[in-house]
Amino acid sequence: MLPFLPTPWLAQVVVAPTPALQSDYITQPQQIRPLPGRLNEVPVFNSNSPEVVMGDGILLSTFPQQGKYDPRAHLNQALQGRFDFFSHHIARPQDGRTLHQGVVLTNPTDRYVRVRVLQAASYLTSPDAPFVDLPSLVEDPSGRVFSGPGSRLTNVLVRGLSQPGFPREVLLAPKQTRMLFTLPINRSNARSTYLRLESDGPVYMANLAMQDLWVYPTPDPLKPEEKLPPPTLRPPSLEDWQTLLVRGRLASPRDKAPTPPEQIRVDSPTRPIYGRVAGISLGSEWRATIVDEKPGAKTLSIPKRGEAFSYPLSTVTVGTHGTSQVQSAPMVVRYPDTAYLAHGNYGVHYQLTLPLKNASNTRHSVSLALQTPLKQDRYGDRLFFVSRPTGQVFFRGTVKMNYTDDQGQPQTRFFHLTQRQGQMASPLLILNLQPGETRAVTLDFLYPPDATPPQVITVKTEELYYGNVLRRNP
Repeated sequence: MLPFLPTPWLAQVVVAPTPALQSDYITQPQQIRPLPGRLNEVPVFNSNSPEVVMGDGILLSTFPQQGKYDPRAHLNQALQGRFDFFSHHIARPQDGRTLHQGVVLTNPTDRYVRVRVLQAASYLTSPDAPFVDLPSLVEDPSGRVFSGPGSRLTNVLVRGLSQPGFPREVLLAPKQTRMLFTLPINRSNARSTYLRLESDGPVYMANLAMQDLWVYPTPDPLKPEEKLPPPTLRPPSLEDWQTLLVRGRLASPRDKAPTPPEQIRVDSPTRPIYGRVAGISLGSEWRATIVDEKPGAKTLSIPKRGEAFSYPLSTVTVGTHGTSQVQSAPMVVRYPDTAYLAHGNYGVHYQLTLPLKNASNTRHSVSLALQTPLKQDRYGDRLFFVSRPTGQVFFRGTVKMNYTDDQGQPQTRFFHLTQRQGQMASPLLILNLQPGETRAVTLDFLYPPDATPPQVITVKTEELYYGNVLRRNP
């Protein structure tokens, strides 16, 4: 690995580290390949703008515009069949009252509609999932390791579990409106929520924010001199949520408007604003079997000894590592001042199988790593890292791995990763492959909220052979 100092042009493309790190760049020469596969076509109710909520308002509504006080707050897009729900918001109400998040469902048809909740979880920063300093890699068989609500959320979901307290289904009578859930977001707290849903008919959905309501005591006309008790607070009722849906406005203040896609270029002198997402994105999963880039290939040949190749994950418009592949989910409908694509793919389930083959006549040790190189879009034959990463955390989340170990035993393991900007990271796994041997490894994770894309999966054939010792504590 050679030291590398970016040119001024590259400094516009790489996510800029702190000045103290300018002399600590590392270049890793290797091949970078587009990630095989694509997003599925499951729509996602995707609510992340405005990220900071200061009062009552409509965060995201797919309801029709007719009869609404603020028509621009409604996107007129019914949901049906398989669809997902994602939201991430921070509460900072100005007068200190508790803010509530309420999700409303309406059945517009003349028959019953059943909405099944296949999987669900939602966490606050405090007390559910505070941000804590963790080692860069921790094996977590029991699901007790997390840092932040996005990390805990994906930790639960990747294990196929649900958080208690959510309904298993909601049955909607013709024209009926019901709450899917209501949850508090205490002041200066963030809440991340993800649900996998299935409906046997069309429904409209809205994500709303409302503070506790004041209740003023009614004076007794027969005792006008009697001193009244102070007012109290109560959470919103279904009627309150319905009133907000019809008479409410789009939540404000709004986030920064995104840079139009045609203005996002590698050579732009200014950094683009991707914007925060509010709308329906298309794609909840990216599943792929990664094989050699030739017709009929069924295996992935490991690189030569000492060499590596990588596949970028969650790539954005200017940050494809030379592959020109943008993985950000497209938007079906969106508010005009929010992101044009679902940049970050928060909550998207990546399930990637690598049938690794040692096509040589020599035993090899091959490693698999998830890394966070510096973002760039110019080179497809190298990655850039920082030798002593101390900047912002760019990835907090759990990765599930399925494989057969060197003793022929099937293994399922979970690792919690914490990676900073430019972190090369240690391997998740090292396998010893005999000449001609093929062994599949599956990586399974949900791209976590709180993360900053892109990352890469790197396959490397090590310089040394590790014998029969399985690397259990990378």
